[in-house]
Amino acid sequence: MNAPSFPCKIEIFCSVNPSEDPKKIETSILNVLPNCEISVEKFSIKGISKDLGSFEKVRESIHNLNHQRIYRKTLEKNLTNNSTWFYLNKQAAFADKIAICEESDESPLGPIKIVLSSNNIERIIEWLVFNEEIS
Repeated sequence: MNAPSFPCKIEIFCSVNPSEDPKKIETSILNVLPNCEISVEKFSIKGISKDLGSFEKVRESIHNLNHQRIYRKTLEKNLTNNSTWFYLNKQAAFADKIAICEESDESPLGPIKIVLSSNNIERIIEWLVFNEEIS
């Protein structure tokens, strides 16, 4: 299913603990959001993309695991103006799996935070959680 062509910004944030290898965190981020631009700081890594198509892997996981209600509830709860966010498990992302965290402490080494921003945020949420083409 093709991603809608709405203008959007996808940001992905992750802290780097002193015991962690930053390259592994970068791999985790790229497993979730391929083709994003990565910037590394001393204690955090950030990725950014403006291509909703790069979010297809997350969308497929939502539908393959039947987690539509969990994501919809989380995305709507965190919706403010034209932006929403959710957490993913950092260790699962390193293993190339997508696992939502409802609370930040569900990921022992800290979560990956994903922020979606768009003037069409409600339609993007619909695309993520429903099995419908949106144009």
